[in-house]
Parts: sequence; C-alpha cells; structure tokens
Amino acid sequence: MDSGKRWTIPVLIGSVRRGRQTPKAALFIKERMESTGEVTAPLLDLREINLPVMEERLEYREDPPPGLQFLSDRIRSGDGLVLVSPEYNNGIPGVLKNALDYLYGEFHRKPVGIVTVSNGPYGGINALAQLRLVLLAMGACPIPARLPVGNIETTLGEDGTTDRESLRKRADEFIRELLWAVQKNPEK
Repeated sequence: MDSGKRWTIPVLIGSVRRGRQTPKAALFIKERMESTGEVTAPLLDLREINLPVMEERLEYREDPPPGLQFLSDRIRSGDGLVLVSPEYNNGIPGVLKNALDYLYGEFHRKPVGIVTVSNGPYGGINALAQLRLVLLAMGACPIPARLPVGNIETTLGEDGTTDRESLRKRADEFIRELLWAVQKNPEK
C-alpha cells in the first residue's frame, strides 16, 4: 500500500497510572507502523504532558496550561492518530477523557485508530466502545478496525515486543486500515 508519501501518525498514551501497561502497547504499535516505511509515529505521553483538570477548551483560553498547546499542535499536524488506552472499571481513564475534553477542532475528520489494553482476556473492548463515541462526537473518524490487547502483562514485553504472531497479524491489518483512511482523507 506504499503511496510514496511518509505519513505522521502520533501515538497517544492515555494513562498516567503507576505500574501502567499501556506504554508497552504504544511501543508495539509505534514499531509496527514505522516498520512499514511509510509512517513516522511520535509518542505522546499524557504522563509527561501532565494536564490539570480541564476548565475550558484550548480554543477559548488565553492562558493554556503547559503542554496543552504542544499536544494540540502534534495532533493537529498529524495525518492520523492512534489512541492507546487501558480499560479501568469498564471505561476509559479520566486523564484521557480530560485531555480529549480540552481539544475539539484538532480532531475534525482526523482518522483515528484505537488500541486498548487490559489485564483480562478481552483487551478493553468497553473502553474501545466509549472512545469511539467520544471521537465521533468530536468530529473524528475512528477507523472500523480495532486492536484490543488482552492479558497485557504477559502478551507484550516492556519494550513492546511479543512472540504472538496472531497479535502481529492483527496489528498489521489494523495499520493497513488506518493507512487506507489516512490516504483517503480529503483534509490532507
């Protein structure tokens, strides 16, 4: 599916929790996307960005908190986005919803892939469903393909590597779908 263009698709780590497993999945999908030769996938980590509780969207603020403009710029300038989220109590983490609530126009017609993780066998499918609804409300275009990663503690190593061929195969299908959406996006 090589279009000859190099796409920028940031990977947003949607958890700040101690002992979080989400970065493993972010490293995994980053490496898989970059291995296509078509994608640059910078990591965006909400732990590093460290946003306070949202008082008002960025577009209405004259005094944005540190890190917010950086996050906005990276998402806006990307050709697409991958959100990587754990599932906490059958939903998305508050820190991820908080970050998304700061933004809006950055997501207009933006193709977004969703990767979810959990310690259980289903890989965060409830969080995935919630993220789709939030993204649609923001005007984003969540792709139909999804990548839930179950049993995250044993499925991926700390560096994002896995010995599970089935996961690599599902990831490659997910990436093909995302790249198709990115290439077809009339906004780019």
